[in-house]
Amino acid sequence: MHRLLFLLLFFVAMAPSAKAQPQPHTLTYAPGKALTLSLPAGFDIAVATSGLKRPRFFAQAPDGRLFVTTMYNLADNTQGAVSILAGYNPQTHTFAQVIPYLQHLRNPNNLAFYTDPAGQSWLYVPLTDRLVRYRYAAGANAPAGPPETLLRFPDYGLNYKYGGWHLTRTVAVATLHGRTRVYVTAGSSCNYCQELEAERASLISINPDGSDPHIVAHGLRNAVDLRVVPELNGALFATNMGDDHLGDKLPEDTFFELDSNPGSGQAAANYGWPTCYFAHGKPVLDATPLPTNPGPNDKEVADRPLKTDDAKPKTDQHTAYGSQSSGAAAGTNLAAQAHAESGLPDLGPVPAPLKSCKDVPAAFTTFAAHSSPLGLAYFGAGNPKLGGHFIVALHGSGHPRIGTGYRLTAFTAGDRTPRDFITGFLTNDGGTEKIHGRPCGLFRVAPDTFLLTDDYLGLVYIVYPAGH
Repeated sequence: MHRLLFLLLFFVAMAPSAKAQPQPHTLTYAPGKALTLSLPAGFDIAVATSGLKRPRFFAQAPDGRLFVTTMYNLADNTQGAVSILAGYNPQTHTFAQVIPYLQHLRNPNNLAFYTDPAGQSWLYVPLTDRLVRYRYAAGANAPAGPPETLLRFPDYGLNYKYGGWHLTRTVAVATLHGRTRVYVTAGSSCNYCQELEAERASLISINPDGSDPHIVAHGLRNAVDLRVVPELNGALFATNMGDDHLGDKLPEDTFFELDSNPGSGQAAANYGWPTCYFAHGKPVLDATPLPTNPGPNDKEVADRPLKTDDAKPKTDQHTAYGSQSSGAAAGTNLAAQAHAESGLPDLGPVPAPLKSCKDVPAAFTTFAAHSSPLGLAYFGAGNPKLGGHFIVALHGSGHPRIGTGYRLTAFTAGDRTPRDFITGFLTNDGGTEKIHGRPCGLFRVAPDTFLLTDDYLGLVYIVYPAGH
């Protein structure tokens, strides 16, 4: 009994959510520009590099070099890039160089490396319309040859910033259940609809060479980070965003441990979207009727508001994306029309909307509605301060008045209760919410030390134990 009490007190003392007051840190990131972020006592933060064009996620190459993706801006564009962060100085906590590796890419969200049994290393990059891989040569500052296209995705729909289709794809390579597979997530084409293509709102699995594609999970509206955690039996985890038609308080955003290997003949797991959402940590059946897509001769889809209590769609003048129509506006609840000529793989039929939520897998944890969870990292036993903790970046609601997200949160695999870890990316100034930054991708680089992208300010931060 005494030993158990000692262990409980030890873990409470070591947790980053202990009751010590968060410490403010003011960071200058450009001449005359600064922001103040609050971290738990015992941690420090610095701007490791700046001036990036919408940095997103990291990966480490087999030769130890650190890579980061950038998506350039919020539009659907081909100005995305993959770069190398080089010359880290542990005294100043800064990188000396950002070396271009790939340019002119269509919205590269993240990347992954894999070395095959023959010893050839590969770089996988998921783009809006396809998954490609490049031969990787250690130490080189460009790929060793042209890309191979392994998988194609639907790449059409409404502009994503209006709550419609999602531009990003996410890749992870993992040896699970005795075999190495590449896992790719693709977001939905809409806010709330019955999809017309199986690739949307799904988790797809392929062999490293692109063969044997199949879906292993449906019903993930927008799973933007995908991470294997070797310390937790090699489980595959994903952050996931809920939809936007149930108001400011629902649905909760989710964090799942995914079933990455359905048994032979077993249907892929369905995580609920569109007809099941999460409230108070539990799946709930959505009573909202699913919209019906117009026929092929209807040319006014993009201009027609959905049926709401208001005669006209509202306009929100204060969003993370500038002035735009609200989620009740034209077409965000209509599936993108399928393109027969797109060359998409045959991944089977689109599952029928769930009529019961009893078989929806439990969420590992949930976050406040519209928090927009993106990057995740897990810290194992070798981390004295963060051991046993997940850190998740909450990108923040597109409508800052809601006030959720815009922070890093921490929780253990045991209690699964998210608590603030870094705040200050959103403040209330005179009754108006003001955005100072938006946390995005995470990467653990040393014990209790990790990198964090801010795709709003174009920064990479490094968080580390104070005094190091």
